[in-house]
Amino acid sequence: MRNIPVLTVEGRSLAEAYERALVALYRGGVPMATQYDRPGDPPSLDATLNLTVLEPWAEPMIHKAFPGGIEDLREYVLELSGAKDHWVKNMNDPQDTRWEYTYHGRLSAWGAWRELSGGRPAAAGAYRVDQIRQVVDKLAAQPYSRQAQMITWMPNLDYDCYDPPCLQSLWYRLLYDEQGVGWLNCNVRFRSNDAWGASFMNMFGFLQFNRALIADPLALRTGRRIELGRLNWQADSYHIYGRSLAEARARLFDRLDSTSFAERVYEFGDPLIRQIYEEAGPKVEAKIRELDERGGRLTS
Repeated sequence: MRNIPVLTVEGRSLAEAYERALVALYRGGVPMATQYDRPGDPPSLDATLNLTVLEPWAEPMIHKAFPGGIEDLREYVLELSGAKDHWVKNMNDPQDTRWEYTYHGRLSAWGAWRELSGGRPAAAGAYRVDQIRQVVDKLAAQPYSRQAQMITWMPNLDYDCYDPPCLQSLWYRLLYDEQGVGWLNCNVRFRSNDAWGASFMNMFGFLQFNRALIADPLALRTGRRIELGRLNWQADSYHIYGRSLAEARARLFDRLDSTSFAERVYEFGDPLIRQIYEEAGPKVEAKIRELDERGGRLTS
């Protein structure tokens, strides 16, 4: 085996595209070891993925085959809106076990940590770039621009980080149709994407991020209706860890012939699903406050 496979997948809705990507990886991925393997773990399945969701807001949006529930989706969406940005560690405190970054923190305040000439990280706030605001500004002024992008990677920190950002960039461009509706097209690139353990939450979360933090502010700025156009999801390493394969087989791959697609998905607009999702918000906020009161120390 010389080449890592490149999988190209397309689906109308998020749930449809997600399932097709998982099946393509299961059938066409190559066995590979990873630096996170535990003793006795079987090889992971790995590939490069190029996935397109043609209508990101279409139903069914939610797939049941991911290790989490509706409440976890709500928590991740709040995390991407900045609810956990204060959980980032103090880089000068070796006893601080909080996260080394959050995606929202890197996108809204890129460069808040950087090395000084002496090799020590600067204090938070020394150098910040609000890339979310810049993208909205750019697209409001030039919807056709090819420069509306955000990045997370900080090479002065991330090559030495145990678990550096998997998300690398988001790229946006607007198309206006004959009715004057703007369609926000987006490319998302991950260097590493855990297909079973994280990718659905990532995809769902960034759809909500694009709606709330990019499209809606653009609509306010321009006075025009802005909808979500196609989402292109690129993963350099799209993988299922060997230790997750048994669960993935039991919950999805071994059930493909015995269940219908409708049985494997939820509609986000279903009143019960929406109720669970909305009621989870205050619970997540209370959970964050409770951890804050205990010192906010994390182990992952």
